[in-house]
Amino acid sequence: MAARRERTHYLYLAVIAAVVLGIAVGFAAPDVAKGLKPLGTGFVNLIKMMISPVIFCTIVLGVGSVRKAAKVGAVGGLALGYFMVMSTVALAIGLVVGNLLQPGAGLHITAETRAAGEQQTEGASEGTADFLLGIIPKTLVSAFTEGEVLQTLLVALLAGFALQAMGRAGEPVLRGVGHVQRLVFRILAMIMWAAPVGAFGAIAAVVGSTGVDALKSLAVIMLGFYATCVVFVFAVLGGLLRLVAGVSVFALFRYLAREFLLILSTSSSESALPRLIAKMEHLGVSKPVVGITVPTGYSFNLDGTAIYLTMAALFVAEAMGQPLALGDQISLLVFMVIASKGAAGVTGAGLATLAGGLQSHKPALVDGVGLIVGIDRFMSEARALTNFAGNAVATVLIGTWTREIDKERAAEVLAGRAPFDETTLLDDGHGPAGEDAAAADAPARTAGRPTGAEEPTGH
Repeated sequence: MAARRERTHYLYLAVIAAVVLGIAVGFAAPDVAKGLKPLGTGFVNLIKMMISPVIFCTIVLGVGSVRKAAKVGAVGGLALGYFMVMSTVALAIGLVVGNLLQPGAGLHITAETRAAGEQQTEGASEGTADFLLGIIPKTLVSAFTEGEVLQTLLVALLAGFALQAMGRAGEPVLRGVGHVQRLVFRILAMIMWAAPVGAFGAIAAVVGSTGVDALKSLAVIMLGFYATCVVFVFAVLGGLLRLVAGVSVFALFRYLAREFLLILSTSSSESALPRLIAKMEHLGVSKPVVGITVPTGYSFNLDGTAIYLTMAALFVAEAMGQPLALGDQISLLVFMVIASKGAAGVTGAGLATLAGGLQSHKPALVDGVGLIVGIDRFMSEARALTNFAGNAVATVLIGTWTREIDKERAAEVLAGRAPFDETTLLDDGHGPAGEDAAAADAPARTAGRPTGAEEPTGH
């Protein structure tokens, strides 16, 4: 096992080297670098291919093995309430910083920029009613074929509750889903070996496309956005995590370091979703809490996106010479946060949401979206990292509030004494498959208990 872990250590060193090499190629040969974009796109698509089966298996196993449906409802309600509060806090912080910095002052719009802004409205989010109807898949299996996270979540919840109602008759199905989940995570582990290639292509393409000159005039909003995200993550989320769970945010992020690196290189928080599910279960958070909180958080816990939309909207308004009054700012940004649900992990979705919000509230400002296009890819990385950090912290907090976390197990994991199996994503009985053979034979017996309490914590 130690030798296999050592190989995965070299894999992530290779990712770092690939990022550095991609930056060098982007500056040295921009035209060549632009042609490497499909490498990054292909890797992210491979990861996205696995998201629906990962979410389905995780939720079915978590919900199906819980004795009382009310328990799942309590977890979901608590999670949604927390997400709404934190999104509001992120919105307020972005609003304050944006008004203090006034990053768009002094910039001028061009014809080319107007065209870029108009182009973004084509991919803008639709209304709230369309969003809600979009949660319902056309068929039971179309949620998997179309890769819709919320549709998969709905189908998995229905299947989980159905198996829960079946009692012992549903146990063979639960065991089967457990075996399928092990297969899914084994495939995912194979895909991860393509991470260096994907990181190289993604970074090279964006550096080759934007270069340094395009960033100079926009450095204020970029640095302001980064600083705001850092303050929110370490001061707000970190303080809450220490106060509620007694866990250091630095220890948690060190445990999730490879996931942060993956997001940084691909600019997509979805690329780390399956690994976050696996690692939170390994940390000692129970399956129902992980299964409900993580997938739901990817659509509703948009801390980084809320900060981005706030600052970007103020930036565009000032650059267009049409500053927004406080009332207009609040109504516009609340609309955009609602409209962005379900698009948290998609690269470029924030830009489309920004354009859509401006189009519906103040069409005269849409042309200014083109000012953001050049640096959106760099802001997308910070946005994805912040969203991921928010979901990781939320999972620990919800587990603590519902008493569904094994604190002794968490302490062992964060201290490095119970390492995660990076090779297979299956950590010797505590991993995403959820149970070893013994636990799989009696899912009802282990239902509702923290993952770390199901078996001895040692390896």
